[in-house]
Amino acid sequence: MLSEPRSGRLAAWGNALLAGLVSPDDAVLAIVGEDAVHRVEGLPGEPAPVGLTLALGRLRALGVTGLRVALPAPGHPLGLSGPPEFNARALEAQEAVVGHGAAFGLVPEVFEAGPAGDVHVEVVWHCLPVREAPPADVPSLGEAERELAEALREATEVLSRLDVAGSGPVADAAIDAYRARAERGREVLAPGYPSRAVRVLELAQRVGLLVSLAYDHGDGAAVSASEMAARSEALRPVGRTARRAQVAAYNSVVEEREKGVR
Repeated sequence: MLSEPRSGRLAAWGNALLAGLVSPDDAVLAIVGEDAVHRVEGLPGEPAPVGLTLALGRLRALGVTGLRVALPAPGHPLGLSGPPEFNARALEAQEAVVGHGAAFGLVPEVFEAGPAGDVHVEVVWHCLPVREAPPADVPSLGEAERELAEALREATEVLSRLDVAGSGPVADAAIDAYRARAERGREVLAPGYPSRAVRVLELAQRVGLLVSLAYDHGDGAAVSASEMAARSEALRPVGRTARRAQVAAYNSVVEEREKGVR
């Protein structure tokens, strides 16, 4: 979890655009990031893929008032509400954006193009119908923050006990590098998000990074199959907590708006 999901950027900056807090050009620039181009395919009334600026305007005209994030994993349809076709596409991509106010969702498909040494990334967002229902297993910001504090303690204890790379200098160096990139200008969230959402997202990314490093960098003292299985079993709920908190942070603007109209 060294970088934010594309669905997070699209939802965050799309919400800022829908709220009139940023210009279309600024929103699209932030959403595309280091990719070459993003297009949206399957929009009602559009026979061919269109650019993000037109797509976001069309979604607004179709009734979309906010964008939520889904980060599903096998056995955990986090942020999804159906139908099965959309859920299956989102699970394959491990992320999606779900519209609020109109029943449309977006699932990214990522392509690499160009010659060796000059490869660039292109993204096509597939627009599909979604079911209008509460998203699955998304906590409030307060719940997410409390769960994350405990998850960070658990992750540190597990990694230290099993002596895997994620508990020592490798993790520290990776986290320092992540922070340095953020300080060079990357905004954690788009304008309009509460400071608590920023805090929750940053902590979720740190916890997720620790879990990712534990899987990616050797086995340390976890040399036996049983110890490796124990590590996986212990870290699985920690990773799930981090993903739930990410979704809670990205979705907080829409959730707060919903509370305000009740």
